[in-house]
Amino acid sequence: MSQTIKIAIIGDYNFTYNAHHATNLALDHASYFLDVEISYYWIKLNEASQLTAHQLKEYDGIWISPGPYKNEFFLGGIIEFLLQQNIPVFITGEGYKILLEVLVVRNNLNVKGEKLISDNLVEGRMFEQIQIIPHSKALIHLYTNHNDTELTATRYSLYPKLLNYLTDEFITIEAYNQVEEVEIFSLTNKDFFLACGFCPQISSTREIPHPVIYTFIKAAIETQLK
Repeated sequence: MSQTIKIAIIGDYNFTYNAHHATNLALDHASYFLDVEISYYWIKLNEASQLTAHQLKEYDGIWISPGPYKNEFFLGGIIEFLLQQNIPVFITGEGYKILLEVLVVRNNLNVKGEKLISDNLVEGRMFEQIQIIPHSKALIHLYTNHNDTELTATRYSLYPKLLNYLTDEFITIEAYNQVEEVEIFSLTNKDFFLACGFCPQISSTREIPHPVIYTFIKAAIETQLK
């Protein structure tokens, strides 16, 4: 391995959470698959909220991990800050909804104060199975040889009014789930800023690294080379 990239994982790490442990393993899988050394560092939300743009330049990519988070307010501020930077960002789990909430506020999409995003439709902390239905050409390609069954502890429904606002200008829908909810989306004005409601890291293995995750790492490699 001749190249090393640095990834910051923003979240309140707890080794007892399967999704957190799987995040580390999935990066190891991508490292092996792409033949690149990945140095990754967990940064707590309260620490990440104080990062400067200069400090952020030390990393080639940012992964916002699934929760639970000790303070979701911090995460909203972190996402707002990341929207102003030029660095690959990958979000899995609850951060999906918080990104949407940040987009609503910064673009003044809810002047009437309506409820535009449902509460979590998955009860408790148990994972449920979902089926990924790729929508964009990129996701269709990534899932060509990958199992479309994923696991999630977070599932949200976007009200049609919000979805219409967002897809006009701000987001690209990459994939739906089996009940036609948006499961993966990216930001239209960023090279790589992708959010998954589910946890792709859980289905990643050394033999079959998750394609969405190694695509994030490839974006980080490209950023380093610029």
